[in-house]
Amino acid sequence: MIRRRNDLTLAQSFEGLRADYDAARSSRFRRRRTGVPAMGAGADYHYRSEAHYLKIMEYARDMDRNDLVLGQTVDRAVGNTIQGGFGLNATTGDDKLSAWLEGRWLEFSEDRDLCDVAGEHTFWDFENMALRGCLVDGDVQGLATDSKALEMIEGHRLRTPRNALKSAKYKLPNRQSAIVHGILIDDQRRPLEYWFTKNDIEPSAPLNNINEVRAIPARDQHGHRQVFHVMLQKRPSQTRGVSALAPMFDALGMFEDIQFATMVQRQMVACFAIFHERDLGFTLPGTEPAHGPQTEETAGGYTRTMEGLGPGMELFGLPGEKLSMSSANIPNPEFFPHMKMILQLIGVNLGMPLVMVLLDASETNFSGWRGAVDQAKMGFRSNQKRLAERLHVPVYEWQARGWLEADAGMRRLARRKGVLPLSHRWNFPTWPYIEPLKDASADLLRIRNALISRRRQCGERSMDWETLSTEIVEDNVMFISKAALAAAVLNEKFPGMGITWREVACLPTPDGVKISLAADAPGDAGSGTNQTETGNA
Repeated sequence: MIRRRNDLTLAQSFEGLRADYDAARSSRFRRRRTGVPAMGAGADYHYRSEAHYLKIMEYARDMDRNDLVLGQTVDRAVGNTIQGGFGLNATTGDDKLSAWLEGRWLEFSEDRDLCDVAGEHTFWDFENMALRGCLVDGDVQGLATDSKALEMIEGHRLRTPRNALKSAKYKLPNRQSAIVHGILIDDQRRPLEYWFTKNDIEPSAPLNNINEVRAIPARDQHGHRQVFHVMLQKRPSQTRGVSALAPMFDALGMFEDIQFATMVQRQMVACFAIFHERDLGFTLPGTEPAHGPQTEETAGGYTRTMEGLGPGMELFGLPGEKLSMSSANIPNPEFFPHMKMILQLIGVNLGMPLVMVLLDASETNFSGWRGAVDQAKMGFRSNQKRLAERLHVPVYEWQARGWLEADAGMRRLARRKGVLPLSHRWNFPTWPYIEPLKDASADLLRIRNALISRRRQCGERSMDWETLSTEIVEDNVMFISKAALAAAVLNEKFPGMGITWREVACLPTPDGVKISLAADAPGDAGSGTNQTETGNA
């Protein structure tokens, strides 16, 4: 039975007018937002205009170049994430193969001619440029070339020609939604081709013909990636990256305006002039000096200067007229709090607390500074992982396949049972202890009380316990071996001394052990007493 509208009670009518979520209803407290489809839309819908998408990219680049604060903030965000670069740890299951692959990667990543198709950049440079391209441009693409060197292409070169819908060779049910600003995708949103402009064309020149772009398949004939699309993706339906600076455009504009107005205000305060006050019966002696090209005629027939004021000038008033100049308050009380708020908003969008944006911790105490930096590290680690997944992993696998294909001996090792030739992990850069003694003591306390395993603790520090433990043992073996050889030489040179490797090595006392030496009191038997105490330090 369907109840008519007129059959509803007043309470039922009001209940029907109210949605389950107030957010779904219009309100005078909510500003009107454009581009919000009632039925929902994918992420690509919101940058559907290629011209607007490229304009956002160029706006962000201009602010990165010219803004007083933004460019340096991006530099610090990139520097904290990349630092000295990511370290490769090959985990093939064969020590010889792993060491060989790590050596080849080190050679490739540090040789500009091997790494860059242009011969200008190392892989560390590409790491920095890729992350900066994600934050500023929105995305950047790495391309595997036939020369085995990497080519890095900026996002503005991914373009869609006007006749692409007629010329594309893929027969897809919905052609319009299958091409997103130079990326051809299938029904499952799987990238098929990337369309790059052949050269950096004139920005205002139209891109009409598909022959003007270079179509690169996303994967080679074996199904391996050959275009490494690096972007910070927020939605599963997102094909292109969007600049992280997009939400900050208005705030950055406010920051520049306020900064400019304050500088002008300071110039006004620095300007001084002499004002002459005259009585009503004052008569002009001779010719008045001119103070600018623009004048104004008054009711009494006099003219006055309207422009051309400058520091150190003299200004004469009309008879009976009193002139005064007000001094601006520099800076006004609201300036610093407002600028601080804007800088905080800028930093939040880049994962940078104010103490890192300004390189100044005077606004907070040590605990506040440490907490803010710890929160920033969480964002840096997330960006490290995303960058490794989209750039480091596919680039390394592409190179490793080529190296193994060219070396028959290593290829035989890779085919042995139990060997995983492409298995590896990346050791992300870490940050030094903020308060080394307390942080190290806390780590030691957790290990002793079995609150955490060593491998998990190393994971918190972005280190690998397997690699770390191997290095510790190898270093100890080398240290003790050298000490034993030195002790043998001393015993041979000075017979009867009985020197051991421990005396040569002089290892530090284990933590938690106290040793004290005390002489006997006069009259006691023995020459001395050695006391050893064990316990927590």
